[in-house]
Amino acid sequence: MKRIITYGTFDMLHYGHINLLKRAREMGDYLVVALSTDEFNWNSKQKKTYFSFEKRKQLLEAIRYVDLVIPEESWNQKMTDVSSYNIDTLVMGDDWTGKFDYISDQTNTSVVYLERTPEISTTQIKKDLNKNN
Repeated sequence: MKRIITYGTFDMLHYGHINLLKRAREMGDYLVVALSTDEFNWNSKQKKTYFSFEKRKQLLEAIRYVDLVIPEESWNQKMTDVSSYNIDTLVMGDDWTGKFDYISDQTNTSVVYLERTPEISTTQIKKDLNKNN
């Protein structure tokens, strides 16, 4: 069984997120999504999410491509997650290209950066909504 992992906040879930999750799942048999907790988002990213961790988790668990949702509580947990969940491939959006290559250097896990859906992002949705208010 080939296991895949990806990380993200997945706030204001949209079709770009679904595209990423679908493409990640197509790379293997089992997809783990590490979902950034509210505390991690605020303390490490200075981001406040619209939906709480529990609501975002509930949304992700309803997506057929996702097999397991775990909390992401720090930048440093990726190496532990790769080991704990027997991960074969770490998948991230291409805006992170090169940032996690050290994982493939230190483990048997490959790292793949997928192109994002170009016309959609949570940041753009928030900007557009604020512009209209």
